[in-house]
Amino acid sequence: MSGSRRTATNYRNRRNPLSPRYKLFHIVFISLLVAGLSNGQSPAFRITIEQAIQMALRHNHTLLAARTNVQQNQAQEITANNRPNPVFFADWEYLPIFTRPEGQTVGDYLRNSTEGDIGVSYLFERGQKRQHRVQAAKDATAVARSQVADNERTLAFQVGALFINVQLAESTIEFAEQDLQSFQKTVEISQDRFEFGGISENDSLKIRLQLLQFQQTLQQAQLSRLQALSDLRQAVGYDAVPANYDIAGLFEYQPVRVSLDALYIKAMENRPDLRAALQGITAANGLHSLARSISKQDVTASVTYSHVNGISGSNFFVSVPIPIFDRNQGEIARTRYAITQAEEQKKAVETQAMTDVRDAYESLRTNDRVVQFYRSGNLDTSKRSRDISEYAYQRGAASLLDFLDAERSYRATQLGYRQSLAAYLTSLEQVRQAVETRSLP
Repeated sequence: MSGSRRTATNYRNRRNPLSPRYKLFHIVFISLLVAGLSNGQSPAFRITIEQAIQMALRHNHTLLAARTNVQQNQAQEITANNRPNPVFFADWEYLPIFTRPEGQTVGDYLRNSTEGDIGVSYLFERGQKRQHRVQAAKDATAVARSQVADNERTLAFQVGALFINVQLAESTIEFAEQDLQSFQKTVEISQDRFEFGGISENDSLKIRLQLLQFQQTLQQAQLSRLQALSDLRQAVGYDAVPANYDIAGLFEYQPVRVSLDALYIKAMENRPDLRAALQGITAANGLHSLARSISKQDVTASVTYSHVNGISGSNFFVSVPIPIFDRNQGEIARTRYAITQAEEQKKAVETQAMTDVRDAYESLRTNDRVVQFYRSGNLDTSKRSRDISEYAYQRGAASLLDFLDAERSYRATQLGYRQSLAAYLTSLEQVRQAVETRSLP
């Protein structure tokens, strides 16, 4: 009898928050918490999703490398605008090497018996070749600019998706920590009930094994957060943020109401890949014009001063190739087909843009419906069911299997909602990428 009273007294002391053991635990816990905060372990550098995108546009090395294509094409414009260089030439013939005629000095021989020429020639381009070269180079630069803008569009989506991955991981960590803390209380109560004879040892062991899943979920979420932060840092620029940076922004539902037709119009107006396709047709026409101008034969003119056998004179020469065989027929035909190719590529890009918009729109609608399924009461229902089962189990009014089943349903519902919310926010970023705009109604 005295043993039962002692066991009951120990049980009450364990559950009494005013017992000396609990007072000591609370003092130690609060001291460690204050010490951790004072050491500045929480990251001081936080970025929002818009800041992350802007950092990526400024610091992402892959994008910076792509932007040099524009500068390279601008350098080619300088080359295309260059005129041909004049050609200077000179010769001196019949110079004595071993012997010279008798009775003449070296100077007399060089003046009266050798031949020397000096002159300059210049190639006159016909058919406005230089103007066509410059225009073709400018067209190539315009295409490169639009292609870089399209790379920026893709990078903005990648950064947004990585940012949402970090938000998902941090939200999962927050939920896993709360759920683990709550379940640890159940484990403590179960241990007390086991010692008091309220449950069997097998049920106590099952609850302890269930704790392993909570700990595993938390560890996996922490790993996912570290990996997501690392991937995001790579995208925004490794040197743009410190190693202990974090994100800022609410991981919550953002209602968006857009029509498919309005998205189509925005995509046709804004997408840089469509602009690049149109500019590609212009560039192909410019190359065709350049090929036709090359078929025009250039004129080479030269003027020469000659000294022959003591007589000085000047010469004028003009040379023009006779276009009998080579009239640049092959290049003219190739560039004509290149125009057709550019037109077909434009149609392909247009259909791809329409497909991207439709896919993103349908993905947004589907994920929105899934999120609404959770928000329409299922989240509260799963939590209320878990709380009721936990309360009943702790007081011996429900079986262990019923409680564990309610706990698993609650965890699956909470984790499923967070994953569905991340999928919805990602599809929202996909819509922004498809229409090339950050502002949606």
